[in-house]
Amino acid sequence: MKKIAFVTDFDGTISRNDFFHVTIDAYFKEKDLQPWYDYLAGKKDHFDALASIFGKVRAGKKEFDTLIDTIEVDEDFASVISLCREKGIPVYIVSAGSDYYIKRKIGNLLSEYDVKLIANGGEYSPETGLKMIKPSLDSFYFDDAVGVSKAKVVQGLKDDGFFVLFAGDGKVDFEAAKLADVVFARSALLEKCREVGVKAKVLGSFKDIFDFIMEV
Repeated sequence: MKKIAFVTDFDGTISRNDFFHVTIDAYFKEKDLQPWYDYLAGKKDHFDALASIFGKVRAGKKEFDTLIDTIEVDEDFASVISLCREKGIPVYIVSAGSDYYIKRKIGNLLSEYDVKLIANGGEYSPETGLKMIKPSLDSFYFDDAVGVSKAKVVQGLKDDGFFVLFAGDGKVDFEAAKLADVVFARSALLEKCREVGVKAKVLGSFKDIFDFIMEV
């Protein structure tokens, strides 16, 4: 019997609304988003762009945490990680965002189902905003441009003999998707996979992943 691991993105994949968009809609105007446009133009790294924008939030901590609470999580996510635990399939949430809002939103599920979270660190205060913290340089998944490399996580699992399922939604997920054995994709990732001929299943909801895992 093959060993299976499930690796998934958080923003726009587990969550239905991306923390980035939730934050900029609440606190920023078009002129505040120049760091992101610089990233899209290849002038700034992904990590630096997010860190620059998130660091400008000046809301009270209670207000900021309440905003995070409005993020919607796929209603079948808990069922998937419960099924994975039953089948002995390790689950990894890998994010180039921050563990601050992920732990705030689904920290209870991470501990209940022994889900491993690999993400940039984060600290919040009204004075400094959301401070993004890269993993240590000796972390096997470290990548200076994004902080956390999803591709390195997938490759590490494959090197350990795992058959890897991957779910994602953005272009930043593409390198990991190319390495995975089975890909569930939506939005920009699905478009990219189709553009270059990488096989990917359409991710409508985590029910699609649940149904697949039930059969393996």
